Amino acid sequence: MPLVPAVTDLDKLKGHPAVARLLASNSVTVEGAKFDRDEMTVYVHRSSIREACALLREDPGCPFNYLSDVTCVDWYPQEPRFEVVYHLLSIPNKERVRLKVRLPGDSPALESITPLWPAANYFEREVFDLFGIRFNGHPYLRRLLMPENWEGHPLRKDYPVEGYR
Repeated sequence: MPLVPAVTDLDKLKGHPAVARLLASNSVTVEGAKFDRDEMTVYVHRSSIREACALLREDPGCPFNYLSDVTCVDWYPQEPRFEVVYHLLSIPNKERVRLKVRLPGDSPALESITPLWPAANYFEREVFDLFGIRFNGHPYLRRLLMPENWEGHPLRKDYPVEGYR
């Protein structure tokens, strides 16, 4: 069975509840969207991630009330270098959406969404520890998996294979 091509035209995706809600609130928030293999991805501007998450969480039509994961991808040497990925789930509607935020390599920082979802505390600390992404407003942004005196962030693509010496 051949794959259906991905839909990346924002005008064609305005009918999706998450895209419609974000565009209705502030069209500058949405940088793009992609529907591929029955999965919706919305690219959000870095300054609007907390606002976008709050809108989707509180939307009565399609409440994305569960944060299942926050992770990161390093696209080194490409710029923007990092993509922070938020996986949201609407339990009542059994629908998923993925929010992505692109960050430059020289200043990888975002607003924390821990005030919205307390479970984001662990995910944001993990991304900080392994990739070096700073989450402004995080209540306790410290290393989680690596020792406090560890140099660098081991999941960055420019991290030396044998560590720093």
